[in-house]
Amino acid sequence: MIPPSAPPAYGDIDLDAARRAVADLLVALGRDPGAAHLADTPRRVAHAYAEMLTPREFTMTTFPNDEGYDELVLARDIPVQSLCEHHLLPFQGVAHVGYLPGERILGLSKLARVVELFARDLQVQERLTKQVADWLQTRLAPRGVGVVIEAEHMCMSLRGVRATGSRTVTSTLQGALREDARSRQEFFALAGVNS
Repeated sequence: MIPPSAPPAYGDIDLDAARRAVADLLVALGRDPGAAHLADTPRRVAHAYAEMLTPREFTMTTFPNDEGYDELVLARDIPVQSLCEHHLLPFQGVAHVGYLPGERILGLSKLARVVELFARDLQVQERLTKQVADWLQTRLAPRGVGVVIEAEHMCMSLRGVRATGSRTVTSTLQGALREDARSRQEFFALAGVNS
């Protein structure tokens, strides 16, 4: 199930209020929300944002580490899509998430699910990176966790500096991946990031 620190559920979003707000925004931008091509836009935008801000529920599946596996487990290039909380514009890219197992190992698809869990919110990339690492550290108790996110932000590409193609890279390391230089170097090398 989704932990309490996750974004609000789809049912918590007031779609009627969002629809009215989009209609008001169109008017404020000098557009007629009753025009043929805009007539259903407020509803569509409200539903689009509700979808982008609602993670899918999942159950964290772990298994005993019967074999005593003590090397890095890493999922690379997990797709990330989120919304910048400053401009409500998307940012997207990839996450590289790894951990050094302790007593339990995680079902591999759950690494991507945890990324999605926190990405489906109004976010800043720095917080998103740390939330994924903290969640895994708290719930899995591995010997170490590493998260790197590389993303292009539309608030930087489409407006302001208009730095199209620029990618922001954030990282969070915990436990042995932070404290041990060789483990840290292995994580960054396997993630494809130069440390």
